[in-house]
Amino acid sequence: MKIYLLTIVCTLSFALLNPAIAADIWVAPNGNDGNPGTESAPLLTIAMAQRKARELRRLGDPSIADGINIILKDGKYTLIEPLVFRPEDAGTATSPTRIIAAQGANPILSGGTTIRNWSRLSGELPGLPEAAQGKVWVADIPIVDGRRLLFRQMWVNGRKAIRASTLNDGPLDRILSVDKQQEEMWIPVPDFDLYAPGQLEFVIHQWWAIAMLRVSTVSVEGDQALVKFRQPESQIEFEHPWPAPFIDEKKEQNGNSAFYFANSLGLLNAPGEWYADLATGKLYYWPRVGEDLQKDECMVPVLDQIVQIKGTLDQPVSHLYFDGIGFEHATWLRPSVKGHVPLQAGWSITEAYKLKEPGTPDKAGLENQAWIERQSAAVTVENAHQIRFERCRFEHLAATGLDFVGGTHHNLVQGCIFRDIGGTGIQIGFFGSPEVEAHLPYDPSDERLVCQFETIANNRITDCTNEDWGCVGISVGYAHDINIEHNDVSHLNYSGICVGWGWTKTINSLKNNRVFANNIHHFAKNMYDVGGIYMLSAQPNTEIRDNSIHHLEKAPYAHIPDHFQYIYFDEKSSYIRAINNWTEQDKFFSNAPGPGNEWENNGPAVSDSIRLKAGLQEAYQYLLKQ
Repeated sequence: MKIYLLTIVCTLSFALLNPAIAADIWVAPNGNDGNPGTESAPLLTIAMAQRKARELRRLGDPSIADGINIILKDGKYTLIEPLVFRPEDAGTATSPTRIIAAQGANPILSGGTTIRNWSRLSGELPGLPEAAQGKVWVADIPIVDGRRLLFRQMWVNGRKAIRASTLNDGPLDRILSVDKQQEEMWIPVPDFDLYAPGQLEFVIHQWWAIAMLRVSTVSVEGDQALVKFRQPESQIEFEHPWPAPFIDEKKEQNGNSAFYFANSLGLLNAPGEWYADLATGKLYYWPRVGEDLQKDECMVPVLDQIVQIKGTLDQPVSHLYFDGIGFEHATWLRPSVKGHVPLQAGWSITEAYKLKEPGTPDKAGLENQAWIERQSAAVTVENAHQIRFERCRFEHLAATGLDFVGGTHHNLVQGCIFRDIGGTGIQIGFFGSPEVEAHLPYDPSDERLVCQFETIANNRITDCTNEDWGCVGISVGYAHDINIEHNDVSHLNYSGICVGWGWTKTINSLKNNRVFANNIHHFAKNMYDVGGIYMLSAQPNTEIRDNSIHHLEKAPYAHIPDHFQYIYFDEKSSYIRAINNWTEQDKFFSNAPGPGNEWENNGPAVSDSIRLKAGLQEAYQYLLKQ
């Protein structure tokens, strides 16, 4: 008995003198999964660190009283499959699991692979433009899972290379006519070799979105060419009514829809351009000045997801923190395998058509229906709460950066960079699905399904939408109590911050959202019908306040060049307050808004103090210099 009491006293004394500390698990690119995971003997993979952390929790190890730190040393962690965090990986309020960068380190979770064995192309390559002959380098396309890797992006020393296209050859051509019944378009005869379309793609500007269509055939008749496309995108393109190709029949606007071709050897005509020939297994690239492919790092994406945080409604993932982590090199292949015809904000249409007799139970005048598919994201969060991303970097990604899909609440994204992203930077909420029509109001009986009480603060979001021009910086669908504040959102092809979905006046799960003190600038570079802040549908008690919106670019291909706005209340936007927002021009627009909106003191006359306070707060200004 005396020994037992002495043991208790000693244990309590040790606990009082030595407060609980977190369990540390170290990982390094040169580690070994047979190591114990200490700083001097780190693990090799984050997946093994996950297992160790999971076991510490399962066994109730006393070392985790203050949490678990998975500490990543400097370097690149190339993943062979996405990291999946399940309910068993969840922490608690007093014992979270943290995936953090070691002090001074810059760890990168990469979903890509390196292209090696470059050599200068010798001899003349048939089909390659004369300007590129003798200047192009060649490498073998990597074999992954027994087949040639399909990819749409490439980065050389962290700088994005350009898929060969006509986009940089000067002003874009315009379509001549559209035949919906025959599913074909007429265009001016292209000035490059079209003898075999192969992997050729046709990208067309459609009001507020672009469509990416795989070319089936091109036939020339005089000074015009007839273009047909592959299925299923051909049927979708010619059946869906909004947005569709524009024909300026009355010559009152800015001409017919613009287009460009992409992904053909015959288009590789400038430094920085590349083409991957799947038939021959060869990758061709014309290096930029200063690049040395025998020394430089050349990356292409393999995985479409890097991290999945996925629980269930009854067993969510919680208290998982990412700090100082980079997420890079995620792919997006939909346009290469079935085309991409979006409804809006990057959402691919799976089926859409015009109604012969307009009207649905929610909307008597609705004349079209559409079912849509979510774009892939590098990091997805589903059925999870108390998840934090702080000081992280989302870069060199093909589609969405970070996506809160559903069943999420009380999560934080703060002090992060979203840069060089093909689609949307941050996306939150429900927008529809292949099973649920996109115009239906969403208000599920199980409130847990709805994304809510999320905070997006002090992030830099720049150079997103650089593949899908119709995507946005921050996109919120059906969600409530979303706080978007003090972000710097810039250099986008379409809108800056979008809140709402459904085009409906019916009260739904949208409410209590806040867009506060953001700096939104250099947007609308290529699209129009845009807003620096864009709102849609009824969303009671939603407020837009103290934002600064400026440097709205005039898109060169817009059909109605002046159809741009700094704050845009689109269809049925209702019960929204817009107060004290500084804009460089007094240019706003409302498209059939609903009731209950309040508009107070917005425009260039707003106090300069509001403009100066918008954007990143002082502690996060360093993000603008990175």
